[in-house]
Amino acid sequence: MAVKRKVPLRKCVGCGEMKPKKEMLRILRTEEEGFLLDATGKKNGRGAYLCHAAECFQKAVKGRGLERSFKQAIPTEVYERLEKEMSAVDAR
Repeated sequence: MAVKRKVPLRKCVGCGEMKPKKEMLRILRTEEEGFLLDATGKKNGRGAYLCHAAECFQKAVKGRGLERSFKQAIPTEVYERLEKEMSAVDAR
């Protein structure tokens, strides 16, 4: 009998939809580097997940989903840098 593995699900902080972890982008907060995009999903730090859609990122910014996840205010420069990184990842 084949063993059916459980697929880990994560909730998008923008749209609130549950999707498989591998289909989502992870935004990471670290002590040293601050906020960054974790393409591998394995770096150490507090993480929040977003869909690859730009609309979800805009909803997360407008609804302060990332701020709630990280329990702190996020400067606008960080949002701008994350948006550029997301568009670079989506272009691949």
